[in-house]
Amino acid sequence: MQEDRSLSYIDPAAVAAPAPKPSAPTYSADDVLALVLQSLDDDKAEDVVQISLRGRSAMADYMVICSGRSSRQVAAISEKLLERLKEAFRLTARSEGKETGDWVLIDTGDVVVHIFRPEVREFYQLERMWQMPPGAA
Repeated sequence: MQEDRSLSYIDPAAVAAPAPKPSAPTYSADDVLALVLQSLDDDKAEDVVQISLRGRSAMADYMVICSGRSSRQVAAISEKLLERLKEAFRLTARSEGKETGDWVLIDTGDVVVHIFRPEVREFYQLERMWQMPPGAA
């Protein structure tokens, strides 16, 4: 009696290769911070404040706060920063507020960036909440 092998045969060409595992990022929080600060400087952001959140918050390693002179500049600074993050690290950061240009939040995961119009920044005084009190280390 002849055995039917049609059900047990596996065609190697028909079997798809396993999907490659996503590799770990090849950049650090410090690399992202350096790019953020350079981008803000290139686009003439004003009053740039960098705050280390390491050991103080699980949400990110750094917070950067800055101002643009107008809604148009705030939107332009944020748009260029998002483009540079994507180009340098293939990082698609989440952002909110670009439509109005009063306060744009960009979350890269390791670095959170707040870009304000000066009046809005003064109203919220975000850096006062996060800066270390005098004498704390």
